[in-house]
Amino acid sequence: MCGLAGWLSFQRDLTQHTSTAEKMNATLECRGPDSHGVWTSEHAQLAHRRLAVIDLEGGKQPMAAGDADEPVITYTGETYNYRELREELRALGHDFRTDSDTEVVLRAYQEWGTGFAERLTGIYALAIWDPRTEELLLVRDRMGVKPLYYWPTDDGVLFGSEPKAILAHPDTEAVVDAEGLREIFGIVKTPGHAVFRGMYEVKPGTLLRFGRNGSEEKRYWRLTAREHTDDLDTTVAQVRSLLEQIVAEQLVADVTVGTLLSGGLDSSAVTALAARALTDGGEADGKGPVLAFSVDFKGHGERFRSNVQWADPDTPFAVEVARHVGAEHIVVELDNADVLDQAVRDDVLRAQDLPVSTGDMEYSLLVLCRALKERMTVALSGEAADELFGGYTWFHDREAVEGDTFPWHHPFEKAGGIGALRTIGLWGRLGLTDYVKRRYAEALEEVPRLPGESGRRERMRELTYLNLTRWENFLLDRKDRISMATALEVRVPFTDHRLVEYVYNTPWEMKSFDGREKSLLRAAMRGVLPDSVLDRKKNPYPSTQDIGYERAVRERVEAAVADDDAPVLQLASREEIRRLLDAPEGTYSMGGPWSARAVLERLVEFNNWVRMHDVRIDL
Repeated sequence: MCGLAGWLSFQRDLTQHTSTAEKMNATLECRGPDSHGVWTSEHAQLAHRRLAVIDLEGGKQPMAAGDADEPVITYTGETYNYRELREELRALGHDFRTDSDTEVVLRAYQEWGTGFAERLTGIYALAIWDPRTEELLLVRDRMGVKPLYYWPTDDGVLFGSEPKAILAHPDTEAVVDAEGLREIFGIVKTPGHAVFRGMYEVKPGTLLRFGRNGSEEKRYWRLTAREHTDDLDTTVAQVRSLLEQIVAEQLVADVTVGTLLSGGLDSSAVTALAARALTDGGEADGKGPVLAFSVDFKGHGERFRSNVQWADPDTPFAVEVARHVGAEHIVVELDNADVLDQAVRDDVLRAQDLPVSTGDMEYSLLVLCRALKERMTVALSGEAADELFGGYTWFHDREAVEGDTFPWHHPFEKAGGIGALRTIGLWGRLGLTDYVKRRYAEALEEVPRLPGESGRRERMRELTYLNLTRWENFLLDRKDRISMATALEVRVPFTDHRLVEYVYNTPWEMKSFDGREKSLLRAAMRGVLPDSVLDRKKNPYPSTQDIGYERAVRERVEAAVADDDAPVLQLASREEIRRLLDAPEGTYSMGGPWSARAVLERLVEFNNWVRMHDVRIDL
């Protein structure tokens, strides 16, 4: 999946600054441990860290098209239709030196200019320097699966796969002001916002062009509204057909590919379709059985108590699915020590660059990805199905649906998260009510609508758009950062733009035709998965309910606020934070990103983050 970085400067001779590019590139070593390279000209530097997945020998980067006056690329991700594009380009007269998708993307740019991005199917972030026009292009995939950040300068731009690459440049400083803190604590992820002052994120589906005369932003893809004319049976069949095609395409690699299997509908669907593709013909035939990994906490089954988010333990269902599809199944069992290990927590914080926390979920995900990496380089995951098919509780909660804010703020309020932020005064101090309201209004303005659409159908279109463009980008970023910290590439079939475009425009009545969440997806998988899995209630990613974990989090908060120089005291006073700690033990045993326990974890993370990344808080 790789990592990239670089520097464009029209007023400096960058051949005298190769050590700077190397320093930026070194911060991304975990994303690409297999090889690295830096390409430098007078005004442009491109750097690359490689995780070899396709054409292990020939795909080294940065990659030049040919002579000194031809384009150069640094590219991360996967273009799943690269073989079809290569044949089309060959027919147009292009010769290829490698079997890599990187060279296909580079030749596509040579043939079609900036229109090349519209022809790519995949997950990618890339930079191309064109000496002929003296322009740098930054391009990000349609759904924003792969990250790409940039920092405009007086005479060019700095860019990288992660903020840490840009912050390694001597002309930058890690400063976070009130606006950045609002993004962190408001449960808001605004497209293009990078939290650090002066830094931005390339928006999904966007191409940025930088030249001597400034910069230009172009959206080459966005969700559009169109009338859905298929009946229910046809729609179910089309969803099944698209998923079969997409999963098969995403199994193509020159390394071992497996799946993340929770036992829920989304990951089970991906695992089952992957198992079929690996044994029933096609390019992936003969590579089975599929490897499927799950995570669980020791004693979780005995300790488990159902609540508003978790209805039942995952592992029994994951075991059943693996047996049903003939997968080789590995359960990674964790205890408190694994997710409380300070080295693990530091690695997660280092990987994310930000203290955005879903609590123990992030730490267990890192440990799980490390276990996967011992057996594979690529894993398929079920992210985005809930956003697309209406799986979350807030799609089915009248108060959340009829509310005047982001729908995930409703469970955050009910689980005590917003109340916890108010208890320590941070919600009011940062003006989060007004900030969230402003960002919500901006998001609604973007929603593509059908003429004449109104009522519940219109509202559910709005909620789907909000989830796909505001909530999902948070989850995709989390999964990318943590998996790539272990040099594991995670592919996400439910983010394929063909499926997204089709299901986004499917009326809500079809998505919930039997009165359940994700009715359409369950119908599409009927006969592929056991009925017990198809009919179970949606569960989030597992989170420990062990009271011992809550105690440990409380102890860490206590230790942080005991230090007079603690960075967290810039956000809230010691007395305010201790109001949270005065709640009886067991109050915060429910985990997940919406809980009051998650707020405690954010405070600890914030404290460590400021020190680890040498962040200056400017309020």
